[in-house]
Amino acid sequence: MSQDLSTIMPKILARALMTLRQRAIMPRLVNGDYSQEASQKGNTINVPVPTAVTVSDVTPSQVPPAGTGATPGVVQIVLSHWRKNDPFYMTDKDMLETDANAYFVPMQVGEAIKGLAADFNASIHALHTGVYGYVGTAGTAPFGSIAKTTDVANARKVLNQQLAPRTDRRMVLDFNAEASALALPELTSAEKIGDNQVVIEGEIGRKFGFDWYADDQVATHTAGTITTSLISKAATAYAVGVTTLLATTAASTGACALVVGDIITFAGDNQTYVLTAAATQASAATDVTLTFQPPLKVAHVGSEAVTVKATHVVNLAFHRDAFAFATRPLASVSGEFALGSKIMTMQDPVTGLVLRLEVSRQYKQVAWEFDILWGVTLVRPELACRIAG
Repeated sequence: MSQDLSTIMPKILARALMTLRQRAIMPRLVNGDYSQEASQKGNTINVPVPTAVTVSDVTPSQVPPAGTGATPGVVQIVLSHWRKNDPFYMTDKDMLETDANAYFVPMQVGEAIKGLAADFNASIHALHTGVYGYVGTAGTAPFGSIAKTTDVANARKVLNQQLAPRTDRRMVLDFNAEASALALPELTSAEKIGDNQVVIEGEIGRKFGFDWYADDQVATHTAGTITTSLISKAATAYAVGVTTLLATTAASTGACALVVGDIITFAGDNQTYVLTAAATQASAATDVTLTFQPPLKVAHVGSEAVTVKATHVVNLAFHRDAFAFATRPLASVSGEFALGSKIMTMQDPVTGLVLRLEVSRQYKQVAWEFDILWGVTLVRPELACRIAG
């Protein structure tokens, strides 16, 4: 029996969105803009960001004080990602026997969506280069040492110090870190936690104020290098609050080639900083500019040693509002411009992800192709912390 595409397409789109939801972990955990307004690549979406509000003494008076008000800031998300899968094909015979291919179609849809889900997920993980909170040991998976749960306790401390809200906190680990965590009785033992679901399901769930997840796309940051030693420029003072300073290597053979996303520390300062621009020294003993966030916490007098954290897996502890994404339906194409294709768009009610399916007729076969438009940004880096692995 022949099949009507208008009947088949919604079913396939719904199955594709279900697969996308299951495969793309991060969109479920961060802040999303779910508008249905059609858009195109390059458009920008404004995300409001709250600003600090001051407090003051109350002084009774016949005249009320003038209000200063608080104007929310704005962070823009550029819809810079427009991605598609390589199409899969169904011959005329396949189309006529759709019911007989009840297993083939869902399996093929799942394969087609895998790449898109991986792209979307990776685009959020890539935002780690702006996160300056840092705990753990580079090159050593967390939760595997004798310290056991120290890494999660320290991550919680960093988020508390950075004034992250206590609710809606997530922990996203690579599979090595999750395996170590699952071996900890403090997280999994029914006797210690009063619940046997971790043992039954293999999911850590909510522990230490975090919802725990594992993701095979957790990023690895490849650190830049410092040869010999790097110091804040001698006899040069820098006040609290600056975000750039000059540094130089102490020896004539020294050099540095630091990259965006490197975590650096200064002697005498417990704060970890992230480089927001590459810093490459032209030659030994010459000045190099370090540009970083957050603003300097401890004043410099000059010659403070600068160190860089080594290459590390970037497991993340964060509040959902640290990151944001926006996804939009693509502007419709119909009539003669559709060139005979059937186009349908559907939005996942859980994640807000918007997926488009285009079905086009070719020679004796039909091509099925999905595409998606989205943008991501790091909205509030103070609400996130790396757990190095």
